[in-house]
Amino acid sequence: MRPWLFLLGILLLLVPEIMRVYFIMPFPGSQEDMPTDDSRVSIAYWLHNNIWWVRLIGLALIISSFIHYLRVGNWWKRIAVVIPAALCVLVFYAFNYKFMADKMFYPPKEKLMGSPVVNDSTANSLVIAVEINGDARAYPIELIGYHHQVLDTIGGEPVLVTYCTVCRTGRAWSPKVNGEQETFRLVGMDHFNAMFEDSRTKSWWRQVSGECIVGPLKGQQLAEVRSEQLTLGEFMERSPKGLVMQPDTNFMEEYEGLAGFDNGTINSDLECRDTASWQMKSWVVGVLHNGHARAYDWNDLVQTGITWDTLSGDSIAIEASGAEFIASVASSHFLTADYPIFLTVNGAADTMWMPARRRTIPAYQEFWHSWRTFHPNTTRYTPKR
Repeated sequence: MRPWLFLLGILLLLVPEIMRVYFIMPFPGSQEDMPTDDSRVSIAYWLHNNIWWVRLIGLALIISSFIHYLRVGNWWKRIAVVIPAALCVLVFYAFNYKFMADKMFYPPKEKLMGSPVVNDSTANSLVIAVEINGDARAYPIELIGYHHQVLDTIGGEPVLVTYCTVCRTGRAWSPKVNGEQETFRLVGMDHFNAMFEDSRTKSWWRQVSGECIVGPLKGQQLAEVRSEQLTLGEFMERSPKGLVMQPDTNFMEEYEGLAGFDNGTINSDLECRDTASWQMKSWVVGVLHNGHARAYDWNDLVQTGITWDTLSGDSIAIEASGAEFIASVASSHFLTADYPIFLTVNGAADTMWMPARRRTIPAYQEFWHSWRTFHPNTTRYTPKR
């Protein structure tokens, strides 16, 4: 018998099993400083699709030695083969049934939409809101933050509402891929951002951008559905007949684990807020306009109230609410010198927009590490004191 073959088989059963999950889950060092070419995700994807072949080769290498030493070996040789084999079984169980994303976070079993009770304790809870054809629906972040995705029909259109608590990114996408409605499974994360796997081609898609980054559909893009992050109280003021996702009673304990996420005080290094500016977990508002990206520090926005800027040659205004949870961005692209952007009244900025000339542009509230990672050419807004 050749011990080195047994050792090689053990390594084949351990290392690929660990690495295919390690590269796409937030283990120490697994998501930091990842190369921009997504090579680690590509390795994990290959292992994910070929792991059974690797397992069979590993088993073939160890099985003869394992049986031989159990039958004729002395006690220490038996221990020498039993302990590594037991370790392989333990790793297989842990990395297939404990550490996999879809074994930790489940989609709703019972998706219920209803009218909420808005009071002092719920009015400031955050929701992701989508309105299509007059059908307004809101999804509390402390619910979908656990599920990561909710597939719904809004205004007759299928919509995939998603959220990643580690990036603090809320996005809504059309689940149609090549004209066919698709279902998705949470498979892991890339650069701390949730990844989903489609059911037909098993390709992997980023939550933050809707881009397919590996698999047969690599390079394709999901169509974004307009969504807003706002408080439940504001949503109900805008849409009194709007529906709000209700808690699934099967996951009440899991929802409790996200208490404090809305205001950034959650007890989690991956999800809590750094109240300083321009740190990894600092809140920012990211704005996309005509191919240009810019980040605005949340502390500055709240202090200023309304921040005026010029992006891609257009004048824009970022309005942050006093509740520190909402930010909307309006563009004054069509304003001319005949329509001054603002005037000062008793030291406060007052808009002079004509209603027909105001339009909103995409803006997102998220962690600074997320925005700079997925918008590497972003600029940072510097307040004009």
